[in-house]
Amino acid sequence: VQLQASGGGLVQAGGSLRLSCAASGRTFSSYAIGWIRQTPGKERVFVAAINWSGGSTYYADSVKGRFTISRDNAKNAVYLQMNSLKPEDTAAYYCAASIRIRVVAGTIDPEEFEYWGQGTLVTVSS
Repeated sequence: VQLQASGGGLVQAGGSLRLSCAASGRTFSSYAIGWIRQTPGKERVFVAAINWSGGSTYYADSVKGRFTISRDNAKNAVYLQMNSLKPEDTAAYYCAASIRIRVVAGTIDPEEFEYWGQGTLVTVSS
């Protein structure tokens, strides 16, 4: 599966952005999809994930109540609605896919994901 993230940009604190992840491949609906973010010089950090059907979602504590992940398998797409953005949300955001993911203590290790798209940059100004 090939992934392409889009929708990043510059937004003021308190604003909103919607990221999209477009996928190619007929087996897209078999994959769990996650959003992971990274700032320069730091490790990748799990943000949110959704299982193959959309019936289960997972969020990092830092974004719960502000971000919403969803998917449309008919369109081979996954979305990340980001509200109440904070300067600390500034990062490159990547979408990634995996057939299986393990949730441990409410979070997912980014290394669990097998396929990655290029990042889209989100900058939140204070």
